[in-house]
Amino acid sequence: MLTFDSQLKRKIPDLKIATTMLTVERVEGKNPELEALRKTVINGVRSRYSLETVKDVKIFRCYRDFFWKLGIDPTKVRPASEALIRRILQTGSIPTINTAVDAINIASIQTEVVVDAFDAQKLTGKAEIRFASKGERFLGIGMKNESILQGREIIVSDGDGPIAIYPHRDGERTKITQVTRDILTISCGVPGIDYEKLFDAAKEVSKTVIQFCGGKETSKSMLLPL
Repeated sequence: MLTFDSQLKRKIPDLKIATTMLTVERVEGKNPELEALRKTVINGVRSRYSLETVKDVKIFRCYRDFFWKLGIDPTKVRPASEALIRRILQTGSIPTINTAVDAINIASIQTEVVVDAFDAQKLTGKAEIRFASKGERFLGIGMKNESILQGREIIVSDGDGPIAIYPHRDGERTKITQVTRDILTISCGVPGIDYEKLFDAAKEVSKTVIQFCGGKETSKSMLLPL
């Protein structure tokens, strides 16, 4: 269902990801038990990290180094998991979207791994991870205007174009809503992050989403650009 583009294979042969496909029974606005877990996770983050040192956490260092190698400033375009943790440290909260997205965010925070997630029924054509083409347009979740890609970004795309900037931001077109029933998740690896960490993150995503949305995991895989 998801492939690496041949150019990406040549240039970054040690890039790897873990994917899951989930079919869920329901996606709700809120869930009291999920809210309780959110508070526990927020308290854990505030006791474990600080704004001064979070950038030096090993996994965030790997993501940041990856961005620098692509010519992207990670102090402006942050890896999504680090951004969530920074938001907690700065505001004491994280967004409430729906039970599926919130569960995925919690799993990402707990494992420190960036997790992209898409409504699988909204995907068209071939889904792949590739370098962006200069001038391609991307509308991220919550953005008012499209961004114009420079061609150095790595993206997830389908037949209609970019659906995520890897490993930074998911797109508006394929976002998960309360009518979503099939979810594709990507535990985003970069050089320096080992297989076990990605598999553990994929497992945590599945467990947390199923706990609060019901359903089941229909597939899981590790993908390498080899």
